[in-house]
Amino acid sequence: PLSGVSLWAQPPGAQVALGELLVLRCAVAAGTGPLSFTWHRGGSGAPLGTGPRLELRHVGDNDSGHYHCRVSDGDGVAESVPLNVTVL
Repeated sequence: PLSGVSLWAQPPGAQVALGELLVLRCAVAAGTGPLSFTWHRGGSGAPLGTGPRLELRHVGDNDSGHYHCRVSDGDGVAESVPLNVTVL
């Protein structure tokens, strides 16, 4: 089963200056088979992106918030702990 879904941010601490680039990466400690990734902010339904990496170019004030990735292996789904992104 899927486990150990974690998020990493660049810049560290997920504090990014207005107009700069934010990169989020999703990692899975355990899981078998082909993995699919979707990215979400807050309670929004539509995914922001797919794949283990999400790039937000030229971040704006409205990009602040809690982000998480959801991973599916076809049998189960696991989510990362939300990461709070702050735009400075």
